[in-house]
Amino acid sequence: MEGGQVEADDDIAKISIVGRGMRANAGVASKMFQALADGEINILMITTSEIKISVVIKRGEMEDAIKALHDAFDLDKELDG
Repeated sequence: MEGGQVEADDDIAKISIVGRGMRANAGVASKMFQALADGEINILMITTSEIKISVVIKRGEMEDAIKALHDAFDLDKELDG
């Protein structure tokens, strides 16, 4: 029996959005993927669960990806007290 090839890449980053509200709010994944696409950020891998979506991207795109997601989900605005 012959094995396959294993490759390693240290130049990646994983970014996740997490929340129980994702189950009740359709379109969260679409909004995340669109924000990254608009920022020209290539997604290398996607994993999902009921309350979490994670993507793997190139490490050099991490800051741009975080900014794009903060803008898309209004994470920089102040919360009502």
